[in-house]
This record gives sequence, C-alpha cells and structure tokens, in this order.
Amino acid sequence: MKFRILLVLSIFFFGSISAQEISNERIKEIIEEYRNLHRGPYLKIEWFCDDGTQRDSKDPCPDKIGGIQHASYKPITIQLQEKNHIFFADILAYTDKGAFWDANHQHSRLKQYQLNNYLESVDNGWIMEKAQYYRGSVQSEDEQEWGKDFYNWLLLSNNRIEENFYLIRQSLQDIPHNEDTKESQTIRSLSKTIAEDNPKFMDARTKIHGQPDKTDIQLVKKFKEENEKDLSAEQKKEIDSLTRAMENFYSPIDLSYFKQEASNFPKGTFLRTQLENFGSQSQDSISNQHLIESAANLMCEIRTELPQVQSTSDQLIALDLSVKLEEIIFKTAPEWKPSSLLEQLDKIYALSLASASAGNVEWWEWNQVDHLLQLDNLNEITLEELNQILAVARSQVEWSAAMVKAIYGDAVEKYNAFEPKASGFIDDRVRSSLALRLGETVSELGNFIREQSKLSNEVFKLNNQSSFRGLNPGYALGKLIVVEDNPESVEVSPENIYIFQKPPSDLKPVAGIATVSEGNLVSHVQLLARNLGIPNSVLSNQNLEDLKKFDGEMVFYAVSEKGMVIMKAEDEMSSEEKALFKEEGERQQEKISVPIERINLQQTSPLNLTEVDAKSSGIICGPKAANLGQLKSMFPNNVVNGVVVPFGIFREHMNLPMPQQDASYWEYLKASFAQAQQMRENNIPETEVQHCTLDRLALLREAIKKMPLVPNFVNDLERSFQTNFGTSIGGVPVFLRSDTNMEDLGNFTGAGLNLTVFNVRDREKIIQGIKDVWASPYTERSFKWRQQYLENPENVFPSILIIPSVDVDYSGVMITKGIINNNPNDLTVAFSRGAGGAVDGQSAEAWLIDLNGEDRLLSPARETFYNRLPQNGGLDKESTSFNHAILSSANIKQLEDFAQNIRKTMPEKTSKENVGPYDVELGFKDNKLWLFQIRPFVENKNAQSSKYLQSLTPEIDTQQKISLQHQI
Repeated sequence: MKFRILLVLSIFFFGSISAQEISNERIKEIIEEYRNLHRGPYLKIEWFCDDGTQRDSKDPCPDKIGGIQHASYKPITIQLQEKNHIFFADILAYTDKGAFWDANHQHSRLKQYQLNNYLESVDNGWIMEKAQYYRGSVQSEDEQEWGKDFYNWLLLSNNRIEENFYLIRQSLQDIPHNEDTKESQTIRSLSKTIAEDNPKFMDARTKIHGQPDKTDIQLVKKFKEENEKDLSAEQKKEIDSLTRAMENFYSPIDLSYFKQEASNFPKGTFLRTQLENFGSQSQDSISNQHLIESAANLMCEIRTELPQVQSTSDQLIALDLSVKLEEIIFKTAPEWKPSSLLEQLDKIYALSLASASAGNVEWWEWNQVDHLLQLDNLNEITLEELNQILAVARSQVEWSAAMVKAIYGDAVEKYNAFEPKASGFIDDRVRSSLALRLGETVSELGNFIREQSKLSNEVFKLNNQSSFRGLNPGYALGKLIVVEDNPESVEVSPENIYIFQKPPSDLKPVAGIATVSEGNLVSHVQLLARNLGIPNSVLSNQNLEDLKKFDGEMVFYAVSEKGMVIMKAEDEMSSEEKALFKEEGERQQEKISVPIERINLQQTSPLNLTEVDAKSSGIICGPKAANLGQLKSMFPNNVVNGVVVPFGIFREHMNLPMPQQDASYWEYLKASFAQAQQMRENNIPETEVQHCTLDRLALLREAIKKMPLVPNFVNDLERSFQTNFGTSIGGVPVFLRSDTNMEDLGNFTGAGLNLTVFNVRDREKIIQGIKDVWASPYTERSFKWRQQYLENPENVFPSILIIPSVDVDYSGVMITKGIINNNPNDLTVAFSRGAGGAVDGQSAEAWLIDLNGEDRLLSPARETFYNRLPQNGGLDKESTSFNHAILSSANIKQLEDFAQNIRKTMPEKTSKENVGPYDVELGFKDNKLWLFQIRPFVENKNAQSSKYLQSLTPEIDTQQKISLQHQI
C-alpha cells in the first residue's frame, strides 16, 4: 500500500494536526495513570450487539440480534486513537479487520498490538499492571474467534501475503487464533525481570538471551539453590515460573503432530505428503542434523507452496506449522555440534534456508545467494572460497536483523518518545528468531577462518569477534562514545570515536566510527570516511551492547585494508601504535591547499550547461556543473539541460555592503578569518577560536540568506530558464545544487557537505534557494570538515548547478570499481527507490557487478519510505514493500554498458590522466538512464599505504586448500 505526504504542505497540515495531538509528556502521565487503575485503559464492561448498538453489562443483546461482552475504552484511550493514531490495549473483538490491518499507516496498529504485548510481558503488565485482573474486560474465546476470522480475511489476497510475508508470519505469535503458548518470549521476559530485581542473576540472563539452550534450566536451578536464603518469596516464584517455562520449551519434540495436521490438507497435495513424511520420522533415531535439515526444507516448501494452497484456513494452518518448525530448529540448533568443516557449512546452509523461509529475508533475495552457500561435491576448498561463503552467510544474519528494524522501526520509534522500554522490542524479535542461531554458527566459522589465516580482530576481549567487519582503513585515538538512540541528535566531536546503531545522515568530523547498520557503501557519509582515512567498521547489536562498558574511555581504534578491526584501551597501546600519534597526541593530517590562482570571477552572467566542460572546473564553476557539462556533450540523451550560476556571480554579490556592518560581505568574511589567525598567534585555544569563528559565520550565513539579488542577474536568470527549460522561473520544478571549488580535489571529495535544494518550483523559493545555497558553505558542519582537512578553507567559492527535476523511479550511485574486492574492473552500485535515498545514506540495494562473471547482491534495500518529485514541487513520500528487487537485469546491463562507455570516453574527452575510478550519480525513469553527476572516486592513500595498517594483515595464501573433512 502507498500513501502520500506532500512535503510543501507539511508545515500547515502537520502543524494543525500536532496542535490537536496529545503530547508525549501527557502520554507518559496517562501510562502511569493506567498502571495504577484497576480498569487501566478501559471504561466499563458492556454488551456490543451485532446491530452496532451497545448495552449495559446487565442488559444483554437480544438473541435475535446477538453480540459479545467485553470492556469499552476510556475517552482518553479513544482520543489517543483518533488524535495520535496510538492504540493501547486493543480488544480485537471490538475492531474492524481492515482498520486493524491499517494498510494506510504501514500496518501501524497491528505492530502496536505486538509492541503492547511485548511491553506487558517485560514490564509487569505495563499499562495493564492492575487491569490484567479486571474480569470480563477481554474474552479469550472471542479474541481467538476474531483472530481466525482476521487471518481468513487477510489471506484471501496472495498479493498481501507476498508483500507482507514476514509481518503476517510474525503476527501469528501475538494475535490469538489457537491454543498455542509463547514460552520463548516468556523465558526472555522473566529472565529480564529477575535480573533487574536481582543483579546476581545478570550472568544467567546474559546467557539465556545471548546463547540460549536447554542447559539454562540447570543454570537457573543452580542459581536458586545457591541464593535460596537471599531470595524473596516473589523472586522464588518468578524463578520457578521461569524454570517451568524453560522445561516446557525444551520438552521432547512430538513429530507425530505434523502427521496429524497433514490431514487438514486435501489428499494427494504436495504439502500433505511432505508433512506426512516429516511426521512419520522416528524421533528416537533421527539425528539433530537430519531433523534440522528436514525441518528447514519443509519450511521452504511451505513458503513456496503457500500461494497455491486454495483454502485460507489451510494457509493459516501451514503458516502455524512453519512457526512450529522454526521453534524445533531454534531449540535443536545448539545440540547439533558439527565435527567437520563440511558439517559446519551444512549447518550454515540449513539455518540460512530456514531463516529465509521464515521471512527474515525476501524470497528473491534468498534466490540470489542460495547457490553461493552450497558446495558441489567438493573434497577441499580454498581459503578465498571459504571467506566468500563467510561473507554471504554473514550477510544473511545482517539482512535478517535489518528486516526486523525496517518493519518495526516506525512503531518502535513512535513509542520510544513516551516509553523507552519499547526500544527492546526489536532486539527481542531478533533474539527469538533463527537469525540468532545462524549468527552463532557463522561466528564459529569466522573463528575457524581466522585461525587458518592467522588473523583475528582484537576488540578488547569481547565475544563474537568475527561480527566486526572493517569498511574503511584508518586509525584513531579518542574517547569512545556509544550511541544507542537517534544519531541525528548527537553533537559529535572530532576527538571522539563513535559507535552508532545507524550512521547519521549529516556526519560532522569524527576520529572514528562504527555502526550496526552501515547504510550503504556509497552514501556521502561512507565516501567521506573512506576519502579521509577515518576508520569505519560494522558490528552486531550484541557487539554494541558489549562495548557499552567502555563508553567514555580513551581507546585506540584501527581498521586494516583487509577489514581487520582493533580496539583497545589507550594504556594497552604498543610503542608502534603510540608513535602514530605525535605532536599533542593527534595524528597529523596532510592538509590540502585549494588552488585559486586560475579562478575566473569575471563571468557574472549565467551559462548554459553546454557552455562549460571539464576544463571549467575550479575556474568558472565547480566540478558538478563542469563535469555534467562535459557529460552533456558526451551523452546528450542521458543528461538534462541545465543552467550554471558561476563563481563570479557569487563574488559580485559578496561585494555588496553587508547590513549592520561597515564592510561588504566579502570584507566581513576576510576579517573573520584574519581574527581567527590573530587569536591563534595569541595562543588562544583552538576550540575558542573555532567557537568565535562559527559565531561570525552564522551571522554571515543569515545575512547572505537575506541578501537582495542584483536585478541584472535575475533578468539573466529568467532568460536562461526560457532558453534551457522553455519556461519562466517557476514554470518547472528544479534542483539547485551547490557546486564549490572545494570539491573533488583529488584528495578531498567534499561529498554532501553543502546544500542541495530539492525539487523547488515556486519562483520566490527558487530565488531564496540560490541565496541558501550560497550560504551553505558557512554552516558548522561544512566549515568544520574544510577547517580540518584544507589549508585555506576561507577561499570557498560556490557556484550553482540548476537542473530540471526528473521524477526517477529509482536512483543511486555507481562506483567504477569493486569496493569490497578492490577490483578496478568491477562496479559497485547502490540504488534506492525514488530520488536521493542512496546518497543520503539509506539502506540501499547494493550490487557488486562483475563485468566478466557473476553479479552479487551485497545488500537489499531496507527502507520503507522513499521520495517522489511531483510537478508542483516539494517531495511526496511513498511506501513500499521489499518483495521485488529495485534493479532489473536489464538495468544492470545498462549500467555495465554505461560504465564501459565512461571509462573509454572520459580520458578521450578530458585528459589522459582522468582514468577513474569514477563516482557517478544517476537514476532510472521508465527504464531510461539519466545521468546527474560524475566525479573522481577519492580514497585516502595515506590510510591505504600505512605500514602499520599493512602490518595488521600480513600476506595470506588465499589459495591455501583446506579439506572439508578438517576437524573443527
């Protein structure tokens, strides 16, 4: 389902809505009020008749009408539904099926129902703390009957199943529709509650959450025996409840159940036969390996055959059986202890197949990697091949965790604003899924490979070291800051090393970075880190949790070119590592000087895009316009027309008198940097110098935004619009792209540091947008990056590239090099639906395109919302499912051909030295390729050539062969 949010109306529309919404602070108060009320969020018990009327609890619905009895909601509960779209303590029998599915709000109501269940389980009933004992408020038989009806309605549409398979299957664990219990969630909830009440239980809780198996039963019993005297009666009761739940969960498996359930399916059907075969196996003689492999295959058959099952009731049974099979695999996986490398790889494949069959990855995604995890009757394998399998297997864990975040992230974020405990929901879902078992098994393979390679990550003494994966080489010394919450609200420092759940979209200078979600390889944040030698790596959720204990400590952090990760306390650094940081303990950066000798400030009228080319870069305009002008001449059918506002027009306006100053804008700017230099000569601390400079730049920035434009320039711009776009200013939506002389300098990319005004059409907004773009190089973020890496950051000259908007179906970045394998003949591409997502750091669909071999899916897109560009300007937001790839095989072939054309044509048309690799921004509209930018792909040569970083990964014989019968 799709919904549209017109961004240009958002201030008016959402402003009026928010005025009516109940504040988060008030919701916090309501939650506490509910907790202490015996009726909680409910008003009273009533009869709800089938004709739509309501009656008092003592006045039943007439038999000829019929109805059911349950609680009604308090008025404030209803207000939360209507004003905030927040649903507390939903009574399903009270609810319209379509309203509960809530397709127009990305199924928010269903997700909230699951989230409410979680909060009630981990927080002593949460808002139902006392109301859970309110008799008659909810009738379990009515809830179950509604649940069956809901799924029979929901499963009528195969499109709904295909687009929402993961969500539907997950909801089976929460929406009552049969008699099943939920011991696994009960186990996690009780262990968490006990540990919060008794810190001595924390080690046991960590084991139960991190590596659960049936030995946990004895662990809990032993804890109770050893602490009997110190435990209260309530604590003993909770421990006994936990023990019973674990004993039930790990009780022997009755496979005959599946044979019994098979009778629900028509005779002779494929699923019935497969279920009968599985249920006929002898539980006493079947091995753990065979049980897991059989269960995984049956899960696969269920997901594959589900659309062909005719009856919705049979589809519901099939999905329930799939959940039962997952439970069997989850419980049995720790008992399968591979004795050989081959068996370890078999286990990884079986768990990956089962995880995909559970919906943790989309079916098309699994089809891209299925064959990469299978072995073709081999007796031995090279270390290189084994590493490739490890990378694919690890991706299945990462994609699965990303699926949970993508599906439930919006609901969790909504609740986090008033209930912080909601943040644990996503982790709970991951830990209850096969992604946990797969992650454990993949880590074991990673440990084996590191032993064979004589390589190892060294991140303190943490477990799961193989979960760390380096992205960009570099090293840093700084304070470690672990950020669990929204990274956009964190004020970062260039002295610190940050661990994020997700990388921020606008990263200011930092010493180092590691993220649970890398976004994508070619986002502006990732390119900046790679360009500037900032160590950058990916880690798991558990790794982030483990690193919390080191938060605030000074640490040494290094990432090698081969992806090895080191992190240790400052006092554990070797003498070689200490030698890397001389002169006040900071690594010296080789600063770049921006050439300004050839800059031409005499061009004070706009130019057509066809009037500039690569030779214009840094002279008349920045590299975006210069290169796009070059590309317009090379690929006229793939590049739009455009208008270039050169450096000279900016400089002309900067010569105007600045309000409330006895100087021009330019003189004020020069005086600001002169003052900063004088302060340094007077030994004023650099932080104070920066603070003073930023204050002056903020004043300048605001003044530029209000600057009157020279009338001649506006007239010239009007003529340029008519010439290039066939209309006056305001007649067509355009992008205004900042294009400074401080970008693409060979050693400094500057990607994403300055403003792009998206899809603006209104004449006044275009005029204002020009001034906003001119002001953007003086923002704190842009200035700090330039200040840190450039010798003359004050000599910034912005030009502007104005191009008409193309409402692309999907867009992204192509690097004419294989980033992960360092192969100059390959391509790395990342695409998101709509406009601008990939460069802004969204979790994009990324591919390694091998021009001589097989293309490899590096990561699927995991962004629910994307941008569209309406003709009246602004942005629309639309939503999507993940059940289809963004790029088609035809698109990939177009990218391959286009890359070959660029590699051949660029050196011919520009200079022989311009051989790439290139960073290309482009998009597809109705399968036509549109080219928006090409720039050099800049990597940090210092980090790559560092002798220390090279020493971390000595030469490895990647063709070393290992027997698949090798004992592990």
